[in-house]
Amino acid sequence: MDNLAHALVGAALGRAIADRHVPRASLIGAIAANMPDLAETFSGYWGWSRSQFLVHHRGITHSLIGALIQIPVLILTIGLITRARTQWRAPWRWLTLCVGITFASHLFMDWQGSYGWRPFLPWSNRWFYLDWVAIVDPFFWLVPLVALAWGSERHWTPLSGVLVIGGFIGVLLVGRHDIVAPWVLWVYAGLCLVAIVGWVRYWFGPVARQRAAALAVLLLVLYSGAHAIVAAARKREVRQVAEHRFGAGASWAALTNIGQPFTWEAMYASADTVASDDWKVARRLREPAVVHTIQDTPDGRAIAQFARFLTAEVDTASNIIYLRDARYARVGRTGWGVTAIRMK
Repeated sequence: MDNLAHALVGAALGRAIADRHVPRASLIGAIAANMPDLAETFSGYWGWSRSQFLVHHRGITHSLIGALIQIPVLILTIGLITRARTQWRAPWRWLTLCVGITFASHLFMDWQGSYGWRPFLPWSNRWFYLDWVAIVDPFFWLVPLVALAWGSERHWTPLSGVLVIGGFIGVLLVGRHDIVAPWVLWVYAGLCLVAIVGWVRYWFGPVARQRAAALAVLLLVLYSGAHAIVAAARKREVRQVAEHRFGAGASWAALTNIGQPFTWEAMYASADTVASDDWKVARRLREPAVVHTIQDTPDGRAIAQFARFLTAEVDTASNIIYLRDARYARVGRTGWGVTAIRMK
């Protein structure tokens, strides 16, 4: 998921787990929850090409072995720095729980979408997908943000931060109303009203902020669980259609839709075709030039290992092969999910 969601959920989780035992537990949670992405900046992230991004993003820093290395390092770093600055004796058990669980939340939140997660790197490059919640879901912003606001001091300093983030979310939702379900906009407005009333009437405050954060985490767990239940039924439908159209060996997926919770796009594929309910494209993966491009060029290998539904287009006029991940691009020669490779 996006880094704002990781930060807000991590902050709420950190506060819910360790607020009474670890100073700045919410800040620690926000940092730990973003650590898999932050660690990528130490491996050349800013200089990656498009193909390198496909290979390395959500790579070793997001793997299980990466977590086993990063979590202890982060625990020791935070504990020792805090102790040196404040003379605070770190309760290592609570700090370990705070960092470990918030770090793991990043991996789970990435896994629950349709982009994918590779837990077994470097031994296996296989992607895993739960296809529950979209990579960007406004409720993973709004719910923890409201809880964090309710648990803060009634002062303009924390309130200004909440207003900036909440306003940014509102602008984003309204600005992309073409892909956002109308009911999501109404729920956003309702949550804003509830947040204001809760702030003014002091439903929660600094004393009860741990309970507010725990409530937000519980709501998100229930929200994801509800998606899992509905997704299971949708996946059964998609699988049946895929097998009816392309036989028992068909591949298929129910892909999450950004801005439209509880909806999924069906995708079906055979060796020669990728299709949905209202479109289909030829894959053309067996053509010798395409096989060579996928197997023998770095860019071809990159998109091939990333794409869940790979298709190809051979342009003999310009001598270019276009490889696409049909999750993101069905036609077109530029943009996300498209790699152009000149034939030699």
